[in-house]
Amino acid sequence: MTEALLVAMLAFLLGGVLKGAIGAGTPVVVIPIMSIYFDVPFAVAVFALPALVSNLWQGWSYRHNLSDRGFVLRLVLAAGVGAALGTVLLAALPARALSIVVALLALFYVGFRMAKPDWSLNYGIARRLAAPAGLLAGILQGAAGISAPISVTYLHAIQLPRERFIPTISALFAAMAVVQLPSLIGVGIMSWQILWISLLACVPLFLGMPIGAALVRRVGARAFDRTIMVLLLVIAVMLLFEAA
Repeated sequence: MTEALLVAMLAFLLGGVLKGAIGAGTPVVVIPIMSIYFDVPFAVAVFALPALVSNLWQGWSYRHNLSDRGFVLRLVLAAGVGAALGTVLLAALPARALSIVVALLALFYVGFRMAKPDWSLNYGIARRLAAPAGLLAGILQGAAGISAPISVTYLHAIQLPRERFIPTISALFAAMAVVQLPSLIGVGIMSWQILWISLLACVPLFLGMPIGAALVRRVGARAFDRTIMVLLLVIAVMLLFEAA
C-alpha cells in the first residue's frame, strides 16, 4: 500500500508538471497511473480535490485573460451537469470496464493528437457547440476521470492563445470538480480516508506546476508534448494488459 501511495504522489507530481507546462492534461496522466494500482473510482475520487484547488488557483491567476464569458458560462454549466451524470455511471459500472474505458480514452487522445496535430475548429461553430461539448466532457470526467479527448481537443481546436486557453479550461475543470466532489460523497465513493489522500496529493501537484512552467520554456512545448504522448501510450497499454 505504501508503494502504491508513493506511485500516486509521483503521478500527481508528473500531472502538476504537465499542468504547469500547458495548463491542462493532469488527469490524463494521474488517472491511468493510479488505476494500475487502485480501481478507477478510487483514482477519480482522489483526483477530485486537487483538480478543484489547482484549477481555481490557476484560473484565478489568469482571470484577466478570460474573454467571451457567455461562451465560457455555457461550457461550464453543461460540464457541471455532465459531471453529475458521469459520477452516477462511475458508481454503477464494473471496475474492469472502467479501466478499459480509461485506457481507450488515453489511446484515443494520443492517436488523435498525433494524427491531427493542427486540426482546427471555426470559432463561430465552436461557440454553438459549447453546451454539448461541455456536457460530454463532464460525463467523461465524472465516469472515468478523463475528459481530455473532448475538453482539451475541443478547446485546442479553437486555437486559443495560451493566456486565454488556461483560464478557459481551468474554469471548465473547476466547474466539473465542484459538482463531482459532493456527487462522489452522495454515491458513497468518497470517504474520509480518500479525502485525506486527496488533500495530500495537492502537495506534489502544486510542486510540479512551476517545474512544468520552467521546463516548457527550456525544451519547448512541442518536445514536452511528445514526451507526454509517449508516456500516455505506455500507461494505456499497461492498463489494457492489467484489465485483460
